[in-house]
Amino acid sequence: MAEAHQAVAFQFTVTPDGIDLHLCHEALRQVYLSGLHSWKKRFIRFKNGVMTGVYPGSPSGLLVVLVGYMSTTKYAKIDPSLGMFTKLSKHLPISKYVTEEGQRIVGGVLIGTGLWIAVTFVMRNVLKYLLSWHGWMFNRHGSLSLKTKIWLVLVKVFSGPKPMLYSFQNSIPRLPVPPIKDTVRSYLESARPLMDDEQYKRMEGLAKDFEKNLGPKLQWYLKLKSWWASNYVSDWWEEYIYLRGRGPIMVNSNYYAMDFLYVIPTTRQAARAGNSIHAIMMYRRKLDRAQIKPLMVLNTIPMCSSQYERMFNTSRVPGVETGRASLSPASRVFISQANVLQHMNESKHIAVYHKGRFFKVWLFYDGRLLLPREIEQQIERILADKSEPHPGEELLAALTAGDRDPWAKARSQFFSRGKNKQSLDSVEKAAFFVTLDDTEQRYDPENSVQSLDSYGKSLLHGKCYDRWFDKSFNLIVFKNGTMGLNAEHSWADAPVVGHLWEHVLSSDPVRLGYTEDGHCKGNPHPNLPGPQRLQWDIPEEGQAVINSSLKVAKALADDVDMHIIPFNDFGKGLIKKCKTSPDGFIQIALQLAHFRDKGKFCLTYEASMTRLFREGRTETVRSCTTQTCDFVRAMMNDKATREEKLKLLKVAAEKHQDLYRLAMTGKGIDRHLFCLYLVSKYLGEDSAFLKEVLSEPWRLSTSQTPLQQVDLFDLKRHPEYVTSGGGFGPVADDGYGVSYIILGEDLINFHISSKHSSPETDSHRFGSNIRQAMLDMLDLFQFDNKASNK
Repeated sequence: MAEAHQAVAFQFTVTPDGIDLHLCHEALRQVYLSGLHSWKKRFIRFKNGVMTGVYPGSPSGLLVVLVGYMSTTKYAKIDPSLGMFTKLSKHLPISKYVTEEGQRIVGGVLIGTGLWIAVTFVMRNVLKYLLSWHGWMFNRHGSLSLKTKIWLVLVKVFSGPKPMLYSFQNSIPRLPVPPIKDTVRSYLESARPLMDDEQYKRMEGLAKDFEKNLGPKLQWYLKLKSWWASNYVSDWWEEYIYLRGRGPIMVNSNYYAMDFLYVIPTTRQAARAGNSIHAIMMYRRKLDRAQIKPLMVLNTIPMCSSQYERMFNTSRVPGVETGRASLSPASRVFISQANVLQHMNESKHIAVYHKGRFFKVWLFYDGRLLLPREIEQQIERILADKSEPHPGEELLAALTAGDRDPWAKARSQFFSRGKNKQSLDSVEKAAFFVTLDDTEQRYDPENSVQSLDSYGKSLLHGKCYDRWFDKSFNLIVFKNGTMGLNAEHSWADAPVVGHLWEHVLSSDPVRLGYTEDGHCKGNPHPNLPGPQRLQWDIPEEGQAVINSSLKVAKALADDVDMHIIPFNDFGKGLIKKCKTSPDGFIQIALQLAHFRDKGKFCLTYEASMTRLFREGRTETVRSCTTQTCDFVRAMMNDKATREEKLKLLKVAAEKHQDLYRLAMTGKGIDRHLFCLYLVSKYLGEDSAFLKEVLSEPWRLSTSQTPLQQVDLFDLKRHPEYVTSGGGFGPVADDGYGVSYIILGEDLINFHISSKHSSPETDSHRFGSNIRQAMLDMLDLFQFDNKASNK
């Protein structure tokens, strides 16, 4: 093809006079522009590093201090340094090149710089001290105490102007280690409604013994780590919960995000991919330049931004288990090269999968990012390509969907050299992965249940071989223009991916837009080199491993029972009229629905983020409380009055909010218990208490997907632009996974997952119970009666 010649830097022919070199000027121009782009990026990163390193001070602030200091000294004849200026000048070396006036200037610069550094240091540490106070969290909803208002003003004063994404990292406090006795007490409180008297008495004995004997020893090591490390939980959480796992990450770990619920901006697959890929790359540019505004609670309190660092150019790489070794006389553990996160500082291409073929698509040309229509042009070329997959290529990605050990061994054996290594590098070092899915998915109002369930399952696992589950995220664009994301979990949590996705969805139909015939705006590029087809040479032994992994992945995917409910009977607008937290209301409804579904209570996991602390990730809110159980029993009791039920509901909601606040402010229990367990293993100590606590299954795992950038979506003017949210697979074989997103005032989307193989679960049945529980709880407030009385 003609465009292939544009990618060759040197052309040569052999003549009787020797080798004749002809420089390809266009290729050399591209090399120059590429280098210029890289140096610009390095300079921007250096500048951002300086700006972040001195925040809340700034280079301009330093200049103001120096000019002010020198002016005061020279013209006002006042020495603000109280004599230090003169003393310092006397000690500077005098030579014919440095006049006395020059000495005074140098001395002034040094003292002024020192003053600026001191002020910056004080401001940063005062801010860290202020951010360590979390009393604001415990104000009544919708009201702020005088103390909190004064505190917010001080935080704003010491925060400095125009913060960049990472500006607050050095001022965000470290996650504190809770006292052992508080964690034990809170655990017993959470366990009480799930145990009978005999079980509870036994667990209470184990807990008290741990608190008195082994606990303090483990706590000492944990506090030592908290003083040394940025966060005493996050590195162990990433390593042991995510990267040490040897089972499939598809369904079990990866999660998904959906498109708009009601509209598809264009039905052209290539055009939708063009706008979306461009929007994602524009987000990456902002990320590289730290121009994304840090997430702020109450528009004032910063949250940690460290999880954004590995959003792009990142891939999970499997390691091979190598054997056993002893860490101590009392313990023997597997020593393995665990999965690692491979992160590249720079990547200028994406990897694209379509009908069994892999392509490498460069996103930069002429030293700039390709425009949406130019990206669409590249995608159109891939869609028009009729070449057949190489042997083993079509199902290759199934290796990332199955167990990790076969994938690790196959990677080492079949993909460590030659064209296979080069092609694998192109996939793993890509900015992100794109799947041009050959199926059609969307919300169909005439078949809402089946259409959404199919859509969710496709995003969660697809065909098990058409997503590269190891990439930080996959952009999936379906044949009819609908799209979604599938994200790997170890590098970050869902709100970080959600922040990117909100940017993409808000940019796509509004800022970028489409022409009348559905194409991206703009014109194709006449000389743009085409996508590069990746080459593979997979032997039959390698293909056998691929087929084996696909079999494992297919069994896992086929077992997923997915159900998505757009609940539009009411939303947060009406819940707020109940003077109840929407999240608390929904969590209590889930408990009522679960009891009706299974006839019993269960240990419940609700994810809460701890990003008020440096490198914070998540904490668990144990939503099944004694107060919630009392309310559920009252709802199941025909003799209980409406007033009694309503009173119990309000008590349960307030208890839930207290637990959520404690989790967010570093006083949760599950991450503390997890770290204590790890320390015990490192020391070769056995704890019956910790062992039992960490072996308890979470049969109801829940998470709210927050809408973080509300200003990007004008749902009052454009109610059709509501997203469907996202979801994840079931955590327990006999349990439910429930994700929900609160959209606008009148819509809540629920994503429910379970396993067909469990006789105890049925996602559609549970969905019906959730809907009924929500309606029954709202009936307690009798809004219809109040309206009729008015």
